[in-house]
Amino acid sequence: MATRKAAPAAKKPRAAPAPPPRQRLSAAEREQHITREAVRFFADVGFGGDTRELAKRLGVTQSLLYKYFPNKEALINRVFEEVYLGRWNPFWESVIRDRGIPLQERLTRHYVEYAKAALTRDWVRIFMFSGLRGEDINRKYLAILRQRILEPIAVELRHELGLPGVETLPLKSAEIELVWGINARVFYFGQRQWIFDVPVEDSLESLIALTVEHFLAGARAVLPRLLAPAAPA
Repeated sequence: MATRKAAPAAKKPRAAPAPPPRQRLSAAEREQHITREAVRFFADVGFGGDTRELAKRLGVTQSLLYKYFPNKEALINRVFEEVYLGRWNPFWESVIRDRGIPLQERLTRHYVEYAKAALTRDWVRIFMFSGLRGEDINRKYLAILRQRILEPIAVELRHELGLPGVETLPLKSAEIELVWGINARVFYFGQRQWIFDVPVEDSLESLIALTVEHFLAGARAVLPRLLAPAAPA
């Protein structure tokens, strides 16, 4: 009579490997980690978002969050520095003033490079949420934009058209409004994508080039009349 073979003994399941030890961050690394996550958080939910929810996302306690940022306002100021000051590109300013390059090319190159930072998701959404919430981000950034970008463009536009310099005739508010128009037009491409979910279909660079060409054509027609001395009564 054949003997039956004994069933092999069941193998014991292997123990799951222990998770790697959690890396301790330095104070500077922790602050930067909180800042980066705060940028994503406010871009997602706006400035009505609660810091408790942010701490939950970070996997830390709210008290640890307040160790680095004593209040929400301090955290929002840090987000402004990270997104709008930290990503500022000196090339934007230098190319505008380079009179060795035709103005149309200068403006096109400026706005193509500007778009790489200003039309990103966090830049656009944080800017819009800030305006709706009444935060200072908009006012602080637009003051910098006017001084470093818009007014220099207005000065170069006068030079291009052979009009009086600012030392003879100070810039008029209407001139600045004209330049706001081109800046707003370029920023609208980002609004369409990140706010309205309607991205542009054509090449962004070609659209910026057309926008600059259109702006300059209008400025050549309007600006000399705007700066012409008033006729005597």
